[in-house]
Amino acid sequence: MRSRSRRVSTHSSGTAQTPPSRSACQRANRRVTFTMINLRVPARTEDTPPPRRAAADLCRRSRAARMRNPAWWPQVRADMTTIGLIGSGNIGSTVARLAVAAGYDVVLSNSRGPETLRDLVAELGPRARAGTPAQAATAGDIAVVTVPLKAYRDVPADALAGKVVIDTNNYYPERDGVIAELEDGSATTGELLQRHLADAHVVKGFNNIYFKHLATLSRPAGAADRTALPIAGDDAGAKRTVTGFLDRIGYDTVDVGPLAENWRTQRDTPVYVTPYGSFTDPVGTPADAGTVRKAVAAATPDAG
Repeated sequence: MRSRSRRVSTHSSGTAQTPPSRSACQRANRRVTFTMINLRVPARTEDTPPPRRAAADLCRRSRAARMRNPAWWPQVRADMTTIGLIGSGNIGSTVARLAVAAGYDVVLSNSRGPETLRDLVAELGPRARAGTPAQAATAGDIAVVTVPLKAYRDVPADALAGKVVIDTNNYYPERDGVIAELEDGSATTGELLQRHLADAHVVKGFNNIYFKHLATLSRPAGAADRTALPIAGDDAGAKRTVTGFLDRIGYDTVDVGPLAENWRTQRDTPVYVTPYGSFTDPVGTPADAGTVRKAVAAATPDAG
């Protein structure tokens, strides 16, 4: 068993200032002179950090400020009608079926090309079409990344900038190879994808439930036997958007916290598959929010 370090995010206080734009932040590490002019970094003294680090620190603080400001949060909008799926295997195709049943359009993609998805598109009907991963990312108002973790760096980052992205990945070393940050607990799977998709809003979801149970346990809002799924993310607005999507496809949610806490829902933790039944049970057992919350709380840093 490996250990995971616990981290607590803190925000520095200071005088109010207009946050730099994301493009300024992206340029901070490439064009220091330009950034110094626009951010008005003062002349250095012995106690002043180097310009590059000062700009990067300000960008990090401004991102935290944006995330605390509801005006910057992604909203659950009536025009969020298309789900882009990057990966269309067991989980991806199941999410697509649930989304179409709930009235969404879906754009499916995989690593083998749109032509290999012809049968699935035909099954789903006129609300479905196939494309490349970049096309699915561009078309989706919400994107679902459901590829093997080893392929996360192939996910098209530019096309997902500014979008809410649901990350279904789990870490299986026998499939993905050994990933040092996950072995030593310095990062979670969700944090890895968020680093790659620096301008997107990543929310971990769908990673703890067997795809057959995901297909069968969907229930209307208010049903006594409605099942809950855990989510984790650093952006409150993105989590609200995902909660709205899950509600429409038939699930309640349990907010686990930031992406740093998504180890609580990974493979071999108490909330992984077990609350919904065994792999040998194709129907599954409903698990309400209280059941899921209790299982999440029972996770220990050495599990997984």
